[in-house]
Amino acid sequence: MEFYDAGRTAALLPYEALADAIAATLVDAARGLATAPERIHHPLAGGGTLLVMPAADERVAVNKLVSVCPGNPGRGLPLLLGSMTVLDAATGRCLGVLDGPTVTARRTAALSLLAARTLAPRPEGALLVVGAGVQARAHLEAMREGLGTRRVFVFSRTPAHAEALAAHARGLGMEAAAVADPGPALERCDLVVTATGSRTPVLHGPLRRDAFVAAVGAFKADMAEVAPEVVRACRVVVDTVAGCAAEGGDLLLAGLDPARDCTPLAEALGAPRPLEGPVLFKSVGHALFDLAAGRLALGHAAGR
Repeated sequence: MEFYDAGRTAALLPYEALADAIAATLVDAARGLATAPERIHHPLAGGGTLLVMPAADERVAVNKLVSVCPGNPGRGLPLLLGSMTVLDAATGRCLGVLDGPTVTARRTAALSLLAARTLAPRPEGALLVVGAGVQARAHLEAMREGLGTRRVFVFSRTPAHAEALAAHARGLGMEAAAVADPGPALERCDLVVTATGSRTPVLHGPLRRDAFVAAVGAFKADMAEVAPEVVRACRVVVDTVAGCAAEGGDLLLAGLDPARDCTPLAEALGAPRPLEGPVLFKSVGHALFDLAAGRLALGHAAGR
């Protein structure tokens, strides 16, 4: 059994290839060739959450086990910790163990990249990132790699964190600036990512008519990063209907029913790109996307 640390896991999961792998996995799931139950949320002491996410296709099975502990940054620990085991589906033989937080960050950003490629009226436009943590960084990198994004604005409630992420963007060759208020930046940005752990809205709009928003930070029914009036002004696409019906607080607190009011990304993949927006893509995560990462990273080791 081989263990892959964060760096080696990242090297196995380039964003563009992972976005393609997610699209292929969604197609397989629609054909019944890839399956996954809804993930298990189990409460931990101190307000943390244990997430359990199994999935399988005919060649590969995965199980990701990660914890989300809000008190960890104050302890000098990452917010997310965990691992993902990748197995040969026929024999149960372990093909390797990947770093769980790295899988989560990269497959979430790759999913947003896939959604932007599919749904953004102007995918070549400037980017606003709200948040400056691991997911914000991954999304910035994914948009740079997959869309060629050249200009980015970063907002965080901690200005030093926003400046650090802007400096990272400049190191990638981007024109980047930390901003004290996301509002004015919205007037100049066609692409928006919200990647915070906030339970109350951090994005209040108004959005441009050609805006695409990927809202990825809120993963519980009582969490919302995007103000309800902004959500209601958008065409809404979701990663999965069932997941967002249970955990998509941005939508639920805005009064939307994901089954009635939203389009699954799997359906949108085959439709023409919208000519205008705004479009909101809400993602809460699903084990199928972890399966895509496992297939890309170690699927060749199944040997069939």
